[in-house]
Amino acid sequence: MGNETEAIVVLISAPNREEASRLAEMLVGARLAACVQILPEMESVYHWKGTIHRDPEILLLVKTARARFAELERQVRALHSYETPEIIALPIVESSAPYLAWLLENTHGLTKAKIAQDESEA
Repeated sequence: MGNETEAIVVLISAPNREEASRLAEMLVGARLAACVQILPEMESVYHWKGTIHRDPEILLLVKTARARFAELERQVRALHSYETPEIIALPIVESSAPYLAWLLENTHGLTKAKIAQDESEA
């Protein structure tokens, strides 16, 4: 699969529900993501500037194409309130064909024919 048709899930943490919602709306609205799921509050424990912190956070699961990652990261960093936001991409190893087609259509406008062509060339 080429970079254009490679699907990924991006994990992004946010300090609160409002910021998570703003990020999700921006990503879907800009077609940088086909879907963003906003998970309920969790607690994060982490090192920051020499101290261990415990803070509530909201996790976003962002479904997108690998080719959209650089722009997604740029846009998230521009809007995010954290100095160093978590923006981690994980590959989608397997996916149902209809879901993958939907994801790529909504991030690239790619058709099923283009996806099939890229897969046959791989």
